[in-house]
Amino acid sequence: MLLTSLLLVGLAGLLGLVQGSPVDKDTSSASSSAAAWPNGPLVTSGRWIHDASGNNVTYAGANWPGAADTMLPEGLQYQSVDAIVAKIKGIGMNAIRLTYAIQMIDEIYANNGTDVTIEDALTKALGAANGQTVLKQIIKNNPAFTPTTTRLELFDAVAAACARSQIYVHLDNHISRAEWCCSTTDGNAWWGDTDFNVDKWVRGLTYMAKHAAAWPGLVSMSLRNEPRSPDDKGAAATAAKKTYNWQGWYKYVRQGADAIHAANPDVLIFLSGLGYDTDLSAVVRGSALSPGTDKFRVDDFAADGGSSYGASKLVLELHNYQNSATSCSSLESGLTNGGFSAMTSGGGLQMPVVMTEFGFMMDTSTYKGVYASCLASFLPRIHAGWTIWVLSGSYYIRSGKQDFDETWGLLNHDWSAWRSPAYVTNQLQPMIKASLGT
Repeated sequence: MLLTSLLLVGLAGLLGLVQGSPVDKDTSSASSSAAAWPNGPLVTSGRWIHDASGNNVTYAGANWPGAADTMLPEGLQYQSVDAIVAKIKGIGMNAIRLTYAIQMIDEIYANNGTDVTIEDALTKALGAANGQTVLKQIIKNNPAFTPTTTRLELFDAVAAACARSQIYVHLDNHISRAEWCCSTTDGNAWWGDTDFNVDKWVRGLTYMAKHAAAWPGLVSMSLRNEPRSPDDKGAAATAAKKTYNWQGWYKYVRQGADAIHAANPDVLIFLSGLGYDTDLSAVVRGSALSPGTDKFRVDDFAADGGSSYGASKLVLELHNYQNSATSCSSLESGLTNGGFSAMTSGGGLQMPVVMTEFGFMMDTSTYKGVYASCLASFLPRIHAGWTIWVLSGSYYIRSGKQDFDETWGLLNHDWSAWRSPAYVTNQLQPMIKASLGT
């Protein structure tokens, strides 16, 4: 089976030194520094993420989408999996945020446990003619694949290539119904929304936590990308909107976190905030989770009434797209108040916070502006992990347009080179080095 062979190859990537320990890493013995990568499972301690030897771990990486209409990791019609991973590794990144849709797991269950082939996935999303064209391109670039290779086997191939290059994999549940994300009217906004079935979400998290446990480089999983107000029409959205508050958030994130931890207790679990994951203020301030009176407590995360895993496995994640920012101090203040105070304050809640999305136009000048320059300084300074949006130079299909060009993509349209070499050289690579202390 392709899956088995890919995973066996991926195991070869286990040998080597831990990459990218940040500045301020814990004092450890010489022998611990030579522990086999990824030297996990990773755990949290206060504001830090640690490996098994007690060294601090910081993510410095990029988003690799796989949650849109085809439900396949993007870019493989233009480049091989190994070539794309080599690009990431070549500039010193140590992590990817790999996105998936719950619909993929729903279809596996509907198909008696059998995943959909990439041929069928491409045909459904792109049409018979274009689907065949893209399929041939993917197989040409990745000869180990065939028309009967399944969607998850492509995810397995990405994970195996990342393991060979010692790249951490963070698996992100991006959406339920596979499509370009996100809006408040897309039916995927909040638990119970039109296309956001809570039971299927829990089932999907459980399935992926178990499946991806075989990936050597899997170190963390998210619960859900960008929770937001469910403003589409219909009874489900209307009912869901009534729970769009901190009390509802707390109920659902505990449910999802418990499901992941029960299925795979090794992974870190990322919690995203309200307002498109821009606000975790109630969590970090210890405010009442309105309209209730409970407050966020890591000890509340205890699967099946057992011992709590919250203090050692939970990470907060935030997004930011304030591209029009004119003041770095104002931007930093907003980020601190939104949740990054858990990384910087001397008292109150102490937890790791990772910025799993930020991004901007990849040209010769945008990166020089306040927004990009400020984040390039702020995140490494507080030792916060990050994954930039987005690696993709193009998409199989986005919002109905096939072969969509991504002007925010780190890579160019055919994924062969950096879209903005000036940004990569002058800001991105220094940001990586500063974050990882290399």
